[in-house]
Amino acid sequence: MLEFDTFSPEETLAIACILGSKLKGGEVIALEGELGAGKTLFVKGLAQGLGVEEPVTSPTFTLIHQYEGEIPLTHFDVYRLPSPESLEELGYEEFFYGPGVTAVEWSDLIRSYLPREYLLISIRRIYQPDKGEGRQIRLEPHGPSIEKLVEEMTEYACARN
Repeated sequence: MLEFDTFSPEETLAIACILGSKLKGGEVIALEGELGAGKTLFVKGLAQGLGVEEPVTSPTFTLIHQYEGEIPLTHFDVYRLPSPESLEELGYEEFFYGPGVTAVEWSDLIRSYLPREYLLISIRRIYQPDKGEGRQIRLEPHGPSIEKLVEEMTEYACARN
């Protein structure tokens, strides 16, 4: 597990962009955090790292947005999904097990559908008197290839400090 504390949207975007640049395709990024924690902002940074040029928006009402980049990105927001089983109607397997990167906001609502290997990104609000409000971003790998990815991010974390 690896944690980053950020105190601006730009810092959060930068961490997500670095992560996105390390993805090779086939990864599922599961995002958790309360409403307004920064999950969509994090996906915007992932998209930048994947070479997506179009604006990334929250798919809250459409459930899925797809973006073309050097590696395709599929962005799920399952907050308004009527039930976890409804994910099957969306053809989730095509994305979760496809060649692109899949980011899933509110992944805790569909945890039983996540593949064996995925990266859990937990984002929570923090406060430091000298820096103000910020975010703690926790990367928790599930599976050997994702552990390697987090190790690469650890090198970035060390260079950042």
